[in-house]
Formats: sequence, structure tokens, C-alpha cells
Amino acid sequence: MAGVVWRGDFETGDRSQYSRAQMVNANRLQVVTSPVAEGQYALKATVHQGDDPINASGNRNELVYISNEPVGSEYYYRWKVMFANDFPSVDTWQLFTQWHHDGCCGSPPVEFYVKGEEIRLSLPGTSEIPWRTKLTRGVWHEFILHAKWSSDPKVGFVELWHNQELVLPRRGAMTMYSGQRNYLKLGLYRSDTVRPVGVVYHDGFMQATALSDVLEQKPEPPPVDAGTPVDAGAPMDAGSPEDAGSVDPDPVDAGGAEEPGPQPDAGTPEWDAGTAPGPNVPPPGGISPDEGGAAQAGCSSTGGSAAAFALLGLLGLAGYRRRGN
Repeated sequence: MAGVVWRGDFETGDRSQYSRAQMVNANRLQVVTSPVAEGQYALKATVHQGDDPINASGNRNELVYISNEPVGSEYYYRWKVMFANDFPSVDTWQLFTQWHHDGCCGSPPVEFYVKGEEIRLSLPGTSEIPWRTKLTRGVWHEFILHAKWSSDPKVGFVELWHNQELVLPRRGAMTMYSGQRNYLKLGLYRSDTVRPVGVVYHDGFMQATALSDVLEQKPEPPPVDAGTPVDAGAPMDAGSPEDAGSVDPDPVDAGGAEEPGPQPDAGTPEWDAGTAPGPNVPPPGGISPDEGGAAQAGCSSTGGSAAAFALLGLLGLAGYRRRGN
């Protein structure tokens, strides 16, 4: 991914991807194998009341990356954060990610923090809180920040995705202080009035030049193996055709009956063997509704009358005799 500028995802197994650490003790910024949002490692940042490694306001344990983005530069940043189940709920600020200015004093131009039960994005240079959401503990929050760095709000802007949803469309903002550069800090930095221990996890930080570079690339699932086709086996042998018996060399001759004349045309069968029969079409070999009455009256399959055959018998035309050799 040529667009990736820098990674701070802890996949080195240590803190070496960052420029330096501000911590009172190494156990305050631990690279851990559980919990993790991706890969094998994440950062566990812990703050106790009184942790003040740089003799400044508030309590903190943070990692620093001197990124020094130039004025007018534009980048995408993606990272994931999880707040411990016992993360303190206090009515004051607790920063977990910030783009700090290289001046000595004042709030950073871009900061993410918790206050009470809310996660907030703040732009102190313009006194704005353009986005906030409910604090949910024990789950990973994914952030993607798109920023253009400028002290001119007509040039600089921010855009934010939270958990893969665009929650803040691009808007103009003062993202730098005039004459100063920004650098990244992450971990936990909070008011020194907070008494309970605070724990925050960070994972997967990366900086890139395009949105596509910071989106997670999920591998495509392997094709499903349909298995080996079931062998239907050899076709069943229907056996030899049944022998209908020997043909009688002297079949019974019906006699020299007069030709009855041309038989009435039964017409084309209504049932087409190639088309499924409808609800009023009889199946093959059946009796149609129109034929039912005729069948009861003694009609043969060719339409002749049974009475006519009886008359032929009386005239002797239906006598039996064997055919001569």
C-alpha cells in the first residue's frame, strides 16, 4: 500500500514506532497481546492520580510521534480505542488522542476526549465540539480522521468516520495554530482531579494519503467445496422384455363380415403429451367429462354401437371359423 505514510500499530511488539514516551513507569504504557483489535499487539495505557512525568498540568502517560505535517498537507488517520469496563465517569476531560501544537501552552488544535459519558471531538482553536457520541466501554471504537492542516479555516478541514460510518462530513476548521506544527500524542491524559485508575487500549494506528489505504482489507472467503458428485450407479437393468407368448398360427377369424364402412373419426385427442394437463384435461387413458355419458350408454372406443354388433350376429355374419392353411 504505497499510500501508507506511517504505522503505529505496535506490531513490532514494542513502542519503537513512536518518537518517545511520556510515562512515570514502563508498566503505564504496556504493549500487550490481549485484548487486541487486530494483529498480535496493542497498547495498554494506564493512569493513576498523580502521574506527572513531564511536570505539567494534569496527569498522563502518553506516546509521542513527531509527525510534523507541513502546512497545507492532507492525510487520513485510522486507529482503534477501547475503554476498560471500569473506565472512570467524571465530569471533566480525559484525552486519549490529540494532535498537539509544538508551542508551549494551551489546548491542542485537534483533540479526542471523554467527558462524563460522552466521547467528543473538539477543535479548541475554533471553540467547537463538532461531534460527540455515547461512551461505550469494553468494545473497540474505530476512528478515521481526514484532516487538512492549516491555520486558515477556509483552507483546513476535518472529516470523521466512527465505526465505519461517516459521522462528520467535511467541514472547514482551524487545524493548526499560525506559525506552529502539530505532532501526535496518544495514551491517556486527564485532569489531575480524577481519582480512580483509568485504562485505555489503543491499536492499529496508521497514517495514509487516501481513504482506501486506511480501510481494512478483509480477505475473501475461500470458495465453498461442493464435494464430490454422488455416483448415481449403473443404470438399472429393466430385464428382458416380457414374452407375450407364441402367436396362435390360426387366430380366430371373425368370419366374412361385411366391411362396416369407414369408422367415425374420433378426432385429435384433447390431451397433448407434451404439455402439462390443465385442471379440466383428463390424463392419458382416462375418460373425459364429455365421454362419460357415452360410456354408460354402451359406446365402444371407436364410437360404434353395441346394438349394431348384435344385429350382425343374428344375420350370421359374425360366425366363427378357422382360417384355411
